[in-house]
Amino acid sequence: MANAQQDVAQEAFPMADDGYPKGRSFFDLTYLWALFRRNLWLILAMVGLGVALALAATLLATPLYRATATVQVNEAADRVLGDEDTDAAGNISDYERFLQTQLDLLTSRALAERVEKSLELSEDMVFFEAQGVAASSLPSSREERAKMAIWMLRSGLSAERPRNTRVVPIAFESGDGAVSAKVVNAFAEQFIQASLQSKYDSSAYARGFVSDQLTEAKQRLETSEQAVNSYAREKGLIRLADPTDSDSATNSSRSITTVSLIQANEAAIQAKANRIAAEARWNAVSRSSLFSSQAVLGDPTVAGLLASRSRIEAALAEERSRRLDEHPAVEARLAELQQVKADLNRAANNVRQSIRSQYDAALAAEKQLASQVNQFKGETLSEQDSSVQYALLAREADTNRQLYDELLQRYKQLNAAAGISASNITIIDRAQVPSVPSSPSLLFNLALGLLLGGAAAAVAVLLRTEFDDSIRVPEDVEEKLDLSLLGVVPDEGADDLDALLDDPKSVISEAYGSLRGNLLFATPEGLPPTLLVTSSQPSEGKSTTSRALAGSFARIGKKVILVDADIRRPSLHGQLGVANKVGLTSVLTGQAMLSGVVQTSEELGYDYLTAGPTPTAPSELLASTRMQPLIDELADQYDLVIVDSSPVLGLADAPTLSALVDGVIFVVEAGSGRRGALKSSLRRLKTMRPNILGAVLTKFDTRNAANSYSSYYGNDQYQYRAKPDAANG
Repeated sequence: MANAQQDVAQEAFPMADDGYPKGRSFFDLTYLWALFRRNLWLILAMVGLGVALALAATLLATPLYRATATVQVNEAADRVLGDEDTDAAGNISDYERFLQTQLDLLTSRALAERVEKSLELSEDMVFFEAQGVAASSLPSSREERAKMAIWMLRSGLSAERPRNTRVVPIAFESGDGAVSAKVVNAFAEQFIQASLQSKYDSSAYARGFVSDQLTEAKQRLETSEQAVNSYAREKGLIRLADPTDSDSATNSSRSITTVSLIQANEAAIQAKANRIAAEARWNAVSRSSLFSSQAVLGDPTVAGLLASRSRIEAALAEERSRRLDEHPAVEARLAELQQVKADLNRAANNVRQSIRSQYDAALAAEKQLASQVNQFKGETLSEQDSSVQYALLAREADTNRQLYDELLQRYKQLNAAAGISASNITIIDRAQVPSVPSSPSLLFNLALGLLLGGAAAAVAVLLRTEFDDSIRVPEDVEEKLDLSLLGVVPDEGADDLDALLDDPKSVISEAYGSLRGNLLFATPEGLPPTLLVTSSQPSEGKSTTSRALAGSFARIGKKVILVDADIRRPSLHGQLGVANKVGLTSVLTGQAMLSGVVQTSEELGYDYLTAGPTPTAPSELLASTRMQPLIDELADQYDLVIVDSSPVLGLADAPTLSALVDGVIFVVEAGSGRRGALKSSLRRLKTMRPNILGAVLTKFDTRNAANSYSSYYGNDQYQYRAKPDAANG
């Protein structure tokens, strides 16, 4: 039953897993505003201190002047020669890394040394004074002053990494505006010169390297060509250049033997063709009659003689037609015809003999050329054995020649490009002498002081809130003790508390009336028949709460009895103004009957049982076997039994009694109860597994609640007035 009642009480006042009441966050604006109001003076003090320190730092700080120059940093320089640089998009894949490299070079010690040397800062007293160093404190050694100046240059220089742009701002800050402008302009100029010097040094190294390689290549080429010539002379190889060959490694030249073989082979082929043609003509002439061959008939002499024979025969026929054969004219024509025929036969035979001679000459030429080809073949095959090593030597010489030509071309390009390199860095704006100091900034320092003061105040408020374990407001009961809040009793500061309790219209009576209403629904069965009222320490208001609850329940018709179980320091008889000769201890020791010690007050409206004489062993008496029957007997006779016990801390009385009642009410005094002590008291109570209904916060100052984070009270609370204000209702 006790566990069920406790669960109902927890449901009436639900808690979140983080210890805060459900529906409320630490970052609630109302809660934060209450924290601010509660710690207003602490916050104002911390913020004021921060502003004061910022103001003092601003007034005491030395004015500094900041000069700024801007330079454009490209991925690659503008091209001077056609093949000097390529497009940056093809060379630089990560511009961000390239830009960071340039910024590292800009802020490097090497560049600071160049600036120091160019401006001779080791001898410039104005520069050291601008850096806040007096001339009397400078070292006498020039090297030491130069090191100091370099350190100051690097300390005062700043180069910001730009976003979405190639323009880099360079700034220098010192106590003299002219010095700042001079130094930052020197940095920009030396940055460009250092870039050009780096390129020149790189080009000089490349030219020196290529020159050395060129000398070595030339020596290798001379050696390889001499080896080729020596080997050719040794083997008797005479090479002839052939401009039509494209393979320069192996066929750049041909030997005389090879050329002769080619020429003889070509002539032999042609001779064979000529022989075949001559043989065909001869066969055609020899196999036919003398005048049936086309070769004979086509001969001009034969053709002329045939024409003459035909003319003479025609003339002879004409003469015979007019004269006899014995006529001298006919005989002359016959003699002339015989002579022409003889000449014709002789001419035809000459043609045939000429064709025969041509055939014989072609056959002889063919045989002779074939013999020469065979001879050149043998010489060529012999020469090829020697050409294997020659080809290797020739290929090596050709490779050395190509390498030498390429190195020579590259060396000429490097010589042409030397001294005309363009820088990839350009000055956009030179630094101007600043007219106003860049620091200290009063507004910035005040804002920073305000911010830091506010942050320190927030930390202080947070620490104060975290380490403050007092129960100040109703919310603390639920958050810090993990107990349901049954009621809040305000502190009216009145001396006559009894009068306020008797007045049903007083604020205290209203508060206890609210507590009474919560107790009526504290368990599933309603009001527990027996209640124990206790607290962690004395004087927290548990006795007053017990009396107020007894009177409040009595006014609604409940039959109530109030039992003073604080037998160590009884207070009920003193508050009621009655004797304490007999009471609870008398019943527990068997010296009196219960009916003889219970007292009734018509004025109060409830019965009460005083503590009685103080025993020698209070804890043993309350833990005796007579205590539980006594409470049960009272519960049978009354609607409500309220037991006012001693404090929990340091005593065993309250934990013992908590196990004998149906519900426990834990009283906490606002502003004085320490969470550590309260937690310890609750742990002691829970060892008896009681049914703790919740806590009652007493002596709550509503005026201080307005400056805290409570939602129960504000600056004023609704209450009865002696004279109602018609205007306000």
